Amino acid sequence: MIQCIDVVKRYGDKTVLNRISVSFEKRLIHGIVGRNGSGKTMLLKAICGFIPLSGGEIRVWGKAVKSGRTPEGVGLTIEAPGFLPYYSGYRNLQILAGINGGVSGQRIRQVMELVGLDPGSRKWVSKYSMGMRQRLGIAQAVMEDPELLLLDEPMNGLDNQGVEDMRRLFLDFKAQGKTILLASHSREDIQALCDRVYKMDAGTLSPQDTPVPETV
Repeated sequence: MIQCIDVVKRYGDKTVLNRISVSFEKRLIHGIVGRNGSGKTMLLKAICGFIPLSGGEIRVWGKAVKSGRTPEGVGLTIEAPGFLPYYSGYRNLQILAGINGGVSGQRIRQVMELVGLDPGSRKWVSKYSMGMRQRLGIAQAVMEDPELLLLDEPMNGLDNQGVEDMRRLFLDFKAQGKTILLASHSREDIQALCDRVYKMDAGTLSPQDTPVPETV
């Protein structure tokens, strides 16, 4: 589903992605674990087409990713979700859905309930807790029913119950045949969810021993 071929990204003299070559298989949850600044977020941005590469190539669905163009069929949360602060969560998703079209109000309500938010609430997003914003970001990522999810630290800001809820949700997505690439600094989340695990350190990516996912 995703192929990275000798991927390099440099900013001046600093190499942030260093000759990464890896393939991520369909219908699995792939985990990338590493400290802040290790290159996890940069790799996800590259896969999404958010940044131009300094070298190499990334393919999604067999097609080369072009800078500035996110591949079709991809849902994502990268860094802190950005929403219009003085609108409700439902209204924010409604506005975003209007960009591409094809997402009904019923579907928006469904995904909000799926992540544990009340679609009927008129509460402004500016009044949301960090965990609620994170849930809304995940709702945005899945509302178009993508086959591939790219999730950058999706558990940030969630309490213990929220973490358990999202773990169950991601495992449900996998059971539906979706592919997930999850970047996290939490080895607990990686251990609980992932079929394949990679370690990111100073811009290099290396495979780790595959953990056995635990029942959540």
